[in-house]
Amino acid sequence: MQINVALEQGTLNLTIESGTHVPDELFGFAQRRNPKRAFLFVSKVLGRHIPVSPAVMRKATDTLAAQIPADLPGPMVVIGMAETAIALGAGVQQALSRNRDDTLYLCTTRHPLDLPVLVEFREEHSHATQQVLHWPQHPADIELLRTARTLVLVDDEASTGKTFSNLLEALQQAGLDQFEHIIAATLTDWSGGAAAERLGKRARAVSLLAGHWDWQANDAPPPDMPQVDVLGTGEWHAKPADDWGRLGVSQHPVTPLAQHLTVTPGERILVLGTGEFVWPPYLLAEYLEQQGAQVHFSATTRSPIALGHSIQQRYCFHDNYGQGIPNFLYNVTPGDYDRILLCSEPPAHLLDKALISALNPICLEFYP
Repeated sequence: MQINVALEQGTLNLTIESGTHVPDELFGFAQRRNPKRAFLFVSKVLGRHIPVSPAVMRKATDTLAAQIPADLPGPMVVIGMAETAIALGAGVQQALSRNRDDTLYLCTTRHPLDLPVLVEFREEHSHATQQVLHWPQHPADIELLRTARTLVLVDDEASTGKTFSNLLEALQQAGLDQFEHIIAATLTDWSGGAAAERLGKRARAVSLLAGHWDWQANDAPPPDMPQVDVLGTGEWHAKPADDWGRLGVSQHPVTPLAQHLTVTPGERILVLGTGEFVWPPYLLAEYLEQQGAQVHFSATTRSPIALGHSIQQRYCFHDNYGQGIPNFLYNVTPGDYDRILLCSEPPAHLLDKALISALNPICLEFYP
């Protein structure tokens, strides 16, 4: 199957080779404001740039997890890539943990905590190239990581496999080279087999759709990219006791805030995560959907994308981590919802007043 998409900076040519979904179910397209890579696959199942039902997100994570062989030896460590695949990775690990008790979830971050860093690595093509991975904070989790026989690396898409290989190389240099099996798990794999090949003979790739792409640039001038390549904590410093993935977790409880929220059947609710803080808000959104509300989930992001194609609305505002960088929210029309719940990991006073004025949300501070 061939797909050809004309964007402002050139033409993207896709060849679809295999998959569990048709392409239109999984993604659309947009123009990045990024000279290093001019196009973006805009996921329709991740709840990042397009609001989606929590049930749609859950089906995607469960379906991806089902591609991972059930008989792989443990312990098993699942690593989700910041920021887009944090909820995806957590959902994959949660799905795997339904049938085994030897899994640990970790996510990479651009907000390092005041605790030991395991590795630093780069995502060269990204708008934000620097990432770190922390050591788990509990001794039992550290031991699980050191003895893990299976490593699952999760991202929304693989274009060349270079980011996964950069992370694996960093782990090996840190002394973690004991993995017998390595899985590169993505919603879409455009690497033409390179994602697994870069990880060595121990590796295999699983995805919901696989193929390869070819980009033909035109003579349009490169876009202006906002300065978002920042690694740090800003004004806010996380408390380890409130960790949901940066320091390693195996269980994913729904926030106690859920018990204080009531819904009416059919009520239209939008739950918004902020930046890397997406997994606990997603679990809240899923809970409210199960109570009978008509829920959509999405999140703010530091990813700069041009208007057009799959990106029809855009808000620009200051990040709520106190880093002084622009953040964005896409494809949200406030009038479509009876209630908007804006979820924050840092203190709510760090939320941009312009965003609050535009959305008129209920601000939920998860860790007051």
